[in-house]
Amino acid sequence: MEPVNSTEVSEFFLKGFSGYPALEHLLFPLCSAVYLVTLLGNTGIVAVSVLDARLHTPMYFFLGNLSILDICYTSTFVPLMLVHLLSAQKTISFLGCALQMCLGLSTGSTECLLLAIMAYDRYLAICRPLRYPVLMSHRLCWLLAGAAWVLCLCKSVTETVIAMRLPFCGHRVVSHFTCEILAVLKLACGDTSISEVFLLVGAILLLPVPLAFICLSYTLILATTLRVPSAAGRRKAFSTCSAHLAVVMLFYGTVIFMYMKPKSKEARISDEVFTVLYAVVTPMLNPVIYSLRNKEVKEAARKVWGRIQTSR
Repeated sequence: MEPVNSTEVSEFFLKGFSGYPALEHLLFPLCSAVYLVTLLGNTGIVAVSVLDARLHTPMYFFLGNLSILDICYTSTFVPLMLVHLLSAQKTISFLGCALQMCLGLSTGSTECLLLAIMAYDRYLAICRPLRYPVLMSHRLCWLLAGAAWVLCLCKSVTETVIAMRLPFCGHRVVSHFTCEILAVLKLACGDTSISEVFLLVGAILLLPVPLAFICLSYTLILATTLRVPSAAGRRKAFSTCSAHLAVVMLFYGTVIFMYMKPKSKEARISDEVFTVLYAVVTPMLNPVIYSLRNKEVKEAARKVWGRIQTSR
């Protein structure tokens, strides 16, 4: 068996939409506007949840974490993607690619766990209301959120190190607009089975398992809510869950559509455009959903805005 010639890789070329200049010029203002709204909306959610004492509850603590996650996730790839949309030089250094890959994996994985934690929080609030302050203590909130961030970061660092230590040969063109791990693995000329096993185990632990936990939590919430005698009580219980449920459906719906749809032999430009819009638009919609569906957030935002106007 002949040895495979591998080369020292110093940088990668992110193909993105390099063959469609007109599409690049169309996506640049659209993605720029969406990214700006994402930053402003999620920063606003974090600011309101910190500045308004009425929102110092576990629900808004986790919502603030979700908003920080969305800011971090989009910031791992959108700024560089915007530069590449207007530039012929679409390269990224080896270390930059590894960092982008690791942070993208980490923030996406953490969101899976955080959505499950938020479902558990809603379950305790509705199904165990009398013991809720004891069961979901301030210390436990920090422990759950911290564990989600740290565990997913460790997992992502491991997956990135295994992938980037593989030998690369031939061209350095990544058929994606970011250093997405599966796209980078296609360039490896070594055995990728270990990396693929890690990714498969991680995908199982962070997609079906949290989703099953969320479904179980909401099944128990629904059963408890239907036993509430008053219609007003049922509406209040449903209203506290509706925003989170909408975010869960949006997140998992797009992920399932992207990764479970039949794969074509040749990458289609429509799939690439949908991937960009999914990655950029979804984090923007989370604060919009919570702002529209939650009276407490809207009232707190008005209060904070009024305080800012008065201080001028």
